[in-house]
Amino acid sequence: MKGQPSPMIRIAMLSYWHVHAWDYTRQAQNHPDVTIGAVWDERPDRGRAAAEKLGVPFYGSLDAVLALPDIDAVIVDAPTNMHRDVMLAAAHAGKHIFTEKVLAPTLAEANQILAAVEQAGVALTVSLPRLSSGYTQAIVELVAGGALGDVTLARTRLAHNGALRTEQNPDGWLPAHFYDPEQCRGGAMIDLGCHPMYLAWHFLGMPETVNAHYGYVTGRAVEDNAVVTLGYASGALAVVEAGFVTPASPFTIELHGTRASLVYSEPEPKLQLRVAREWVDQTIPESLPLPFVQWVEHIRSGSRGTANIQAALSLTQLMEAANLAAAGGHQVRIDSLHA
Repeated sequence: MKGQPSPMIRIAMLSYWHVHAWDYTRQAQNHPDVTIGAVWDERPDRGRAAAEKLGVPFYGSLDAVLALPDIDAVIVDAPTNMHRDVMLAAAHAGKHIFTEKVLAPTLAEANQILAAVEQAGVALTVSLPRLSSGYTQAIVELVAGGALGDVTLARTRLAHNGALRTEQNPDGWLPAHFYDPEQCRGGAMIDLGCHPMYLAWHFLGMPETVNAHYGYVTGRAVEDNAVVTLGYASGALAVVEAGFVTPASPFTIELHGTRASLVYSEPEPKLQLRVAREWVDQTIPESLPLPFVQWVEHIRSGSRGTANIQAALSLTQLMEAANLAAAGGHQVRIDSLHA
């Protein structure tokens, strides 16, 4: 692992394309060991505005910002189709990398990034925040302890109304570039669906097969309504749902087994286990540190986020398979993807 940086970790923000870029900016600003020192953006007007707001220099050249000797690390919020090139450049420059999901849209690109990161010895963390949540920890413990018996079905759902046209938002509240199939490499599933997808993987592991059906409710170039099913050798199934067209859809996790079932739902967090016709409330522990905080610790300690990287790689495999299944109208085997 690359040597430890100076007492204060200096970060460059690489693009404000993603809607969560300012969320990560605030996380960096609120961390006592981090300071933001520069901005690059593939759209200079947006980058200059962000840099001015932050009071830091803007660089129109990615190579120039990555060549800065006092920049230790980068936060990548560039378009999904630029992830590989931006992260390869950052790794080759010896910069630690924190990135919005997905790591990359294909397994081949993700493996190229991981190889470069490994060779450079830098810390990489992908933002998969729901793996840190207390409800996730509680569910994993219940499953591992045998409370559900053999898990036969998982259902994970996350949706919002970002694509719906309203009087307040005539084009919906998501930015227009979120419907660009080239930049995004997909729609609701590869963006919002990442969260229910990596949770399904976390609970059941990697499936053998993937089926997908995408809907186009608002007529955009990418899907705004999506369902993916995962098939396992054991006979278990997982159903992963995501959408940009539902204003009142709760975030939901269901796991059903041969012994019991559990349900977690929001916005009022509640985890319940049903055994013998009775629903019993379960304790939800405190969440683990967010991925950004974990990343800073990896930089400080010289450690590697192996679990996060494996989850991110698996997520890319599943997203690539889902997109192929939806486009081709047929089942895709995970082992058919090219590394």
